[in-house]
Amino acid sequence: MGEETGAVPAASGGDAVRVLLADDEHLIRGALAALLALEDDLVIVAEAASGPEALAMARAHRPDVAVLDLQMPGTDGLRVAATLRESVPDCRTMIVTSHSRPGHLKRALAAGVRGFVPKTASAQQLAEIIRSVHGGSRYVDPELAADAISAGDSPLSAREAELLELAADGAPIARIAEQASLTQGTVRNYLSAAAAKLGAENRHAAARTARARGWI
Repeated sequence: MGEETGAVPAASGGDAVRVLLADDEHLIRGALAALLALEDDLVIVAEAASGPEALAMARAHRPDVAVLDLQMPGTDGLRVAATLRESVPDCRTMIVTSHSRPGHLKRALAAGVRGFVPKTASAQQLAEIIRSVHGGSRYVDPELAADAISAGDSPLSAREAELLELAADGAPIARIAEQASLTQGTVRNYLSAAAAKLGAENRHAAARTARARGWI
């Protein structure tokens, strides 16, 4: 599932690792920024409170590593990571989360995410993982990796899983389409395909099945 690594030396040539922090919880983001700023080889170049803001800050500041909350307003961390892989390819991405499911990890790896970390990690652990990711390694929390393996392979595509997750709490098609930046017809097609793959009668039943199996 990935390679767990520890600390690596500071950025080559003595240059500090430039970090973007994105989390909609201001208190958590501020505290984390303050703690990481105590590290001699890390510098926080930008902070963001939403997915769109994270994308704008990454494009403006070109950080070495973007530390992204999984769930943010506007655009979630996984979609931000996938976009940055294309628009800011030198920026390595990490996901931090307090409520992950196995499907999130699989989608994160598909999006090119290099680190997947629970919010229970300490600031010191996070600093070590940032250095490791910047150095070219990958870090996946062992417990999250074990959960993903035990969940088995999902028949859903990444987009189907994303839309099923948005539908899981009963959101109407119009809201799902707005959140995913898709047309309502396209959303219906994806959800119908997902339901067919899972043998479910509708999107709500499909979401329950996918969630029970750890695929979303």
